[in-house]
Amino acid sequence: MSKFALILLVFCLLCLSQIAVASPEDASTAEEFIGMLVKGDYTNAVDRLDSSMRAALPTDKLKDVWKSITDRYGQFKRHIRTSSAKIQDYDAVILTCEFEKSCVEIRVIFSALHRISGLWFSPGPCNDEYKQPSYVKSYTFKQKEVAVGSAEWSLPGTLYMPQGESAVPAVVMVHGSGPQDRDETIGPNKPFRDLAMGLASRGIAVLCYEKRTKQYGAKIALMESSVTVKEEVVDDAVAAVALLKRTGSVDPRRIFVLGHSLGGMMIPRIAKADPDIAGLIVMAGTSRPLEDVILEQTVYLFSAKGSLSADDQKAIDTVKQQVARVKEASLSASTSPSALPFGIPANYWLDLRGYDPPKAAADLTQPILILQGGRDYQVTSSDYERWKEALSNRKNVEFKLYPDLNHLFMTGQEKSTPAEYNVPGNVVEKVVVDIAEWVKANGIENPKS
Repeated sequence: MSKFALILLVFCLLCLSQIAVASPEDASTAEEFIGMLVKGDYTNAVDRLDSSMRAALPTDKLKDVWKSITDRYGQFKRHIRTSSAKIQDYDAVILTCEFEKSCVEIRVIFSALHRISGLWFSPGPCNDEYKQPSYVKSYTFKQKEVAVGSAEWSLPGTLYMPQGESAVPAVVMVHGSGPQDRDETIGPNKPFRDLAMGLASRGIAVLCYEKRTKQYGAKIALMESSVTVKEEVVDDAVAAVALLKRTGSVDPRRIFVLGHSLGGMMIPRIAKADPDIAGLIVMAGTSRPLEDVILEQTVYLFSAKGSLSADDQKAIDTVKQQVARVKEASLSASTSPSALPFGIPANYWLDLRGYDPPKAAADLTQPILILQGGRDYQVTSSDYERWKEALSNRKNVEFKLYPDLNHLFMTGQEKSTPAEYNVPGNVVEKVVVDIAEWVKANGIENPKS
């Protein structure tokens, strides 16, 4: 039932767009609904769902969803505030709640009949808001709203264009996993906005866009059994490159693609789909099988709080069983998603079977920049070392390790945890400078191997 979660555990049936005001009735219903989940009253909670949601989340499944949330974020502590938003003809109530490990935004979607028709959990800010980094020089660039792709999968995006320049290099930003927005917002942090404005301040155009699984959450939910990383990541990245090729003031021979986390993992596939891409940037790119990374993250997060309880060990054992199922030769499209990590359907795992990102990257000719945070617990030094092992003999591949940075390329201390993502911060300037200098030094005049 969850949709492509690795960085975040997200359950998304519908996703949010413009701000609006939900009715007091819907706000009250949403607060009562979450109160029922907290109390374990799943039977009455299901009664608040519309028919489609009841079919997707019967009592036992709703219980599993809430257990997954408390396993990830700890026990519910308090409801902080209520706000609202609008999704086409649907109203959404956003409940910001504090759990033991993190604040979480619980987005409860309502139909016109005031029944719950969607549910989405994601880490969110408790109080603090995004702050623009000091290295951004807003007067040096302009922002323009654009559409990436066309027809049924058209995605809204933002193009950051340096002022008064022509034939500039450009970078496409490709998200990590989960239904990400164009800024890759996590709590009060917006790493893609930091990078885009930082690079644009240094004469590089940047294109960011809403991820398909966010913009079309309801539609994806209906067809999820057939969705793979091609539809989730690759197709839209290629469409973004095509848009930049048609954009005046952008040098079509110097278009680069930057992928973060899952996006970094998919960089070799994106490059294969469009060999004209000038260069590739991998930020905390997963290099091992996705299921292995999920298991490693699960163990890390449970172990971070100290000794494991019986329930903790049971949860870890369940993920181990699911990971083993992914690796079985008998895995097929008919395998139940409930037997697989995060409920992700079998076709998604089958599409990734045998995919080795560093090995695939070794067959490419474009220059590549590999960036890694030393405090990253989601994509670790093991992934970074695999990239180095496969590509260190290439003259046009560079590696940058930042010992004090986490998965968002922001500074921190001690061990990184999900709670750290609720602390306001920015991508450090050194990362922005390193990317900008590398982009300007690479491109059409560089050797291809």
